Amino acid sequence: MKKRITRLVIGILPLCLFAFLPLSAQAQSWSKKAAQAVFTLKTFGADGSLLGSSNGFFVGENGEALSSFTPFKGASRAVVIDAQGKEWPVECLMGANDMYDVAKFMVTVKKPTTLTLAASAANGTTAWMLPYTVKKAPECIQGTVSSSESFQGNYAYYTLAMQVPEQHAGSPVLNDNGEVLGLLQPAANGAAATTSYAVSATFANDLRISGLSLNDPALRSTNIAKALPDQLDEALLTIYMAATVMDQAQYEELLNRFIQKFPNAADGYIYRARIAVAKGDFAAANADMKQALSVGGKTDDTHYQFAQMIYQKEVYQHDQPFSEWNLDLALEESRKANSLNPQPVYLKQQAQILYVQKKYDESFKLFEQLTQTPLRDADIFYSAAQCKLQLGEREQMLALLDSAVNTFTKPYVKTAAPYLLARANALFDAGKYRPAVNDYNDYEALMASQLTAEFYYQREQAEMAGHLYKQALEDIVRATEMAPAEPIFYAEKANVELRVGKTDEAIATAQQSIRISPDNSDGYLILGLAQCLKGQKEEGLKNLNKAKELGNSQAQTLIEKFSK
Repeated sequence: MKKRITRLVIGILPLCLFAFLPLSAQAQSWSKKAAQAVFTLKTFGADGSLLGSSNGFFVGENGEALSSFTPFKGASRAVVIDAQGKEWPVECLMGANDMYDVAKFMVTVKKPTTLTLAASAANGTTAWMLPYTVKKAPECIQGTVSSSESFQGNYAYYTLAMQVPEQHAGSPVLNDNGEVLGLLQPAANGAAATTSYAVSATFANDLRISGLSLNDPALRSTNIAKALPDQLDEALLTIYMAATVMDQAQYEELLNRFIQKFPNAADGYIYRARIAVAKGDFAAANADMKQALSVGGKTDDTHYQFAQMIYQKEVYQHDQPFSEWNLDLALEESRKANSLNPQPVYLKQQAQILYVQKKYDESFKLFEQLTQTPLRDADIFYSAAQCKLQLGEREQMLALLDSAVNTFTKPYVKTAAPYLLARANALFDAGKYRPAVNDYNDYEALMASQLTAEFYYQREQAEMAGHLYKQALEDIVRATEMAPAEPIFYAEKANVELRVGKTDEAIATAQQSIRISPDNSDGYLILGLAQCLKGQKEEGLKNLNKAKELGNSQAQTLIEKFSK
C-alpha cells in the first residue's frame, strides 16, 4: 500500500510541475513592468540618522504611493529609491493607520509606473509577492490565499501560504493578472515562517487626511509633512489646528502647500501675511494681502483682515516703519469692508482706529452707535467711556462705566471684574471714595485668588479717604504681608496706625520701613511725626529733618509746627 501511494505521488508530481509552469510564466509576463513600480523606502531622524526602511509601490501617476507606516515613526525626512536606483523625496503623508501598519504618501516624482489594485481575492487564489529589485527582473515568490477576513466593511486581511523573508515587508502581493491584493506585513515568526499576511491595498489607498487628522496619534508620531484635505473647508480646519500643534517652520511649509493647492482661496494668503507681520516683513505681508484681495471670494472680510493687520502693526510695532502702511489706510480698508457688507464689527474696528488716531469725538460716536447693535456689551460702553475720559468729560465717562457694569447682574460673574475695577478707579479719581470701595469689594469677591499687594494698597487709599479706618488698616496689613520688602506699604501702615491712635505701633512700623529702605523719606516722616505726637520731640524733629533732607515736601510744615 505504501509503495502504491509513493508511486502515485511520483506519478502526479510531473503533472503538478507542469500545471504550475503556465502560472509562473503568466506572472513573469507582467512582473518585469510591475517591478518598475516597486521601491524601497528609507526614513531619517532630525539628525540625519537612518531610522527605518520598508518596501512599497506607486499607485498614482502624481506620485501617490503605499508602504508600511512603522518606518515613519519619529522620522523627519523620507526618500524612496526606485527600480532604477534613483532617489526621490517623500513630500507628505496622505494617510496612515498604525494598527494595520500602512501609510499612503506623496513622492516628488514625475509619472511613475503604477500598479492597479484588485478588488478582492477568494480563498485558494494564487498570490505572488513582487520584491524590490534594481535594474533586473524580479523573482516573484508564489503562494496562495489561505483565508480572507473582512474588516471595516469590504476590506480584506489575507493569510497567505507563502514563505517570505521579513525584509520584504511593504511589498505588493498580486494576483495572476498582476493586480495588487495587499501589502505584505512582517511575519510574526520571522523569516522562517511559512505563513505570511497582507492587508488590503485598497484599504491603504483609501486612507485620507481630514481637517481633524492632526489629532491622529499615528500622524502625530511622525514629523513628516502631512497632506492637506481635498475639500477647502477641511483644509482650512487643518490650517487652523496646525497653528497650535506645529512649529513655525512646519506651519509655514503647510501654508505654502495650502496656497499651492488652493490658489484662489484668500485665507492662505491672509494666514501667511500674519506670519510675515510677526517677522517684521511688512512688504511680504502687503503683497500677500493684495493677492488675497485679487482672488475674490468674501472680499469684505479680506478688507477687514487687512485693516486689522495694519492697525495692530501701527499699535504694537510702530517702531518698525513701513511707508505703505498707516492708520489712514487701515481706516480706508475697514470702510471698504463695511461698504461691501455693512457689519457692526467693521464699525467697531473703525472706532478703535479713530481712537488710536486721537479722534476721540468721532470714535465715541461710533461706539455710541454700536450700543444699539447686537455688539452692545460692557466693552463697547467701556470704550466709549475712554473716549469721554480723553475729552475731559468725566461725568459722562462715569455714566458710561455705570452702563458697562450694568450689562451684568448680581451676583456678578468673573467677566464683570475688569469693568468693576475700572469704575472703582474712576470713582476714586472723582473723589467718590465709598462707592469706589464698594466696587473694589465686588472686584475682590470675583478675583480673590489673583489679588496683589497693590490692589489692597489701592483699596486702603480709598478707605482712608472715605474714613473707613478699620478696613484701611486691615488692607494695608495684607499689603505688607504680601510684599514684605516694600517700604512704602510699611510707611502707609504706620500712617494708618497713627491715624487710629496706635502711636507705639506706628513708631515700630515706621522703623521697619526705614530698615528696609534707609533712603526712603516716608519712613522718617511718619516716624518723626509719631515721636513728636508721643512727646519725643527731639528725636521726632531729627527724623523730620532727615525726611526733609531726602526731599519730602511735607516735612518742613511739620518741622515748623513741632518746633514751636
